Amino acid sequence: MNEFELFPEAASSFAGEVDLLYWFLTIVSVIFTVGIALALLYLGIRYRRKSEDEPAPEEIHGSNLLEIVWSVVPLILAFVMFFWGAHLFFKMRIVPADAMEILVTGKQWMWKIQHPNGKREINNLHVPLGQPVKCTMTSEDVIHSFYVPEFRVKQDVLPGRYTQLWFTPTKIGTYHLFCAEFCGTEHSRMGGKVYVMTPSDYESWLEGGADASLSPVEAGELLFTSLGCATCHHDGKNSQGPNLAGVFGTMQPLDSGGEILADENYIKDSMMNPQGQIVRGYPKVMPSFKGMVTDAQITQIIAYLKSIAGTEEADSTTDEETPESPESALLNDALEPDTTGQRYVRMEQ
Repeated sequence: MNEFELFPEAASSFAGEVDLLYWFLTIVSVIFTVGIALALLYLGIRYRRKSEDEPAPEEIHGSNLLEIVWSVVPLILAFVMFFWGAHLFFKMRIVPADAMEILVTGKQWMWKIQHPNGKREINNLHVPLGQPVKCTMTSEDVIHSFYVPEFRVKQDVLPGRYTQLWFTPTKIGTYHLFCAEFCGTEHSRMGGKVYVMTPSDYESWLEGGADASLSPVEAGELLFTSLGCATCHHDGKNSQGPNLAGVFGTMQPLDSGGEILADENYIKDSMMNPQGQIVRGYPKVMPSFKGMVTDAQITQIIAYLKSIAGTEEADSTTDEETPESPESALLNDALEPDTTGQRYVRMEQ
């Protein structure tokens, strides 16, 4: 017979802290619930009216000390819960700079995962022990929820947007991966495994049997060129859009006023709805790529823009220096109703 476990195994740097906070909340709740119930039972029996002839009990006008205690003690406990929970929340939301990024796409009814070197897997996730891992996630259809009980992490995965979670595995082993949001008839089958390996074993797994696909950055650079993005997004005098090198993660001024953070959601929205929020100083000439690129391709383009976030020049040149590729020419003919032949990529939160 399998041993009954009240909690899943604690296998991440968050697990112990989450469990400790949970037990604190549970113990405080039990103490107050049982204490109040027993007090009600005792007082109900002790001061019940025993007969019709019994005189009414003497009225009690209260105790200032008692009222202060039952007001201040719960207030202190509530503040402890709030600040403890807030501290843990922010700790789980702020991703370390050295975290390894893994791309995750939810789809009825599977998890599609891609590693930094381009290797892909479905419903399985291999990660190295002791390495912070950031999962950048989106959905191709409905709302899913990426949940690893042993790591004490769970995050909704939304169509049309990007969400993130991170964790640091602390124990070698195999753990459960679930979708924790009802997503259709086969929801209960949308699960998999997380394999925590030593760093050397992970590198061997990553290299052994790796597919020939490009890494997300390489694939994104190829798309950036083939879609004609480099035609407009450069630092030349004829630029129709901002140079995208160094843009990701920065605040961009908008033509309508104000600023917006150039993050994953901003980039995707800019490609799908390019006229929504225009960067100040550039014309409204960019076509929509809705229906032309998949969510996976958008994720690859974002990975490329992240890779050039610290550079001064995008991988592009001026119009005079860059001949138009056959793919760009075809896209221009199909998508560009105007006479400029230019395209523009701008970004949204």
